[in-house]
Amino acid sequence: MSEHILETPDVDLAYDLLGPAPADSAHRPLLMIGQPMTAAGFATLASYFPDRTVITYDPRGLGRSIRKDGRTDNSPTVQAEDVHTLLTALDLGPVDLFASSGGAVTALALVAAHPGDISTLVAHEPPILGVLPDAAAAVRAQEGVREAYRAKGSFAGMAAFIALTSWRGEFTDAYFAQPPADPAMFGMPTEDDGTRDDPLLSDLSDAVTAYSPDIAALQAAPTRILIAVGEESAGTLTARTAEATAALLGSTPVIFPSHHGGFTGPDSGYPGQPEPFAAKLRELLA
Repeated sequence: MSEHILETPDVDLAYDLLGPAPADSAHRPLLMIGQPMTAAGFATLASYFPDRTVITYDPRGLGRSIRKDGRTDNSPTVQAEDVHTLLTALDLGPVDLFASSGGAVTALALVAAHPGDISTLVAHEPPILGVLPDAAAAVRAQEGVREAYRAKGSFAGMAAFIALTSWRGEFTDAYFAQPPADPAMFGMPTEDDGTRDDPLLSDLSDAVTAYSPDIAALQAAPTRILIAVGEESAGTLTARTAEATAALLGSTPVIFPSHHGGFTGPDSGYPGQPEPFAAKLRELLA
């Protein structure tokens, strides 16, 4: 692996190149992106593609990428332009793209704006709330996470986030009638850690879940777009958003092994099944 910095007026983008040089590989380079996940989260998955040039990066303002634009919000359209700038600088031609969670939202924005950048996109569980039939309730449920975080910090916010993401089906009155999620139930401390700027729990990434995909642009793009969902995610929020997004594109989701982070290894805290996950990704890219 080699680490690099691409300096632009707005951000110093940190990115990594793994595996063989593009000229030494018979395959298109494979880009892997997340949000708020940084390059480090794809180390295990990348290890299953030793025959490809793999590109990972830290989105602006996250990890090693230092933003200089004076903003703190995480916008998928802004990040899509960053990815386009990176691919243009690398001059690799169209690449394949595996995108996870908020990164999948960035990827959809990228294909809509710059369809020539990507050959095949596998967008794994994009959390786009507006595509849901119960969108208003989903936004209300998300705001509950924000309120818990603002009031009591990371542990309360994460407990609320777990309750949100583990709920199966539409957000009914039964969901909102639940007592506040207790961090102790998930083995976390109960005290306030003092933070209020976590990109997952605060409102800094609300532009991700509020993003509205340009369906016409996506359908017109030459990119092969595959929306993916983990088999263990059935019924959960991001499985439902993936299914609804795929339906808007006139397709059905591709089923992957494991859960929302199914490509991660034992160091993630919530490991998935990275080997069969990688095998499924390789099959799709082939």
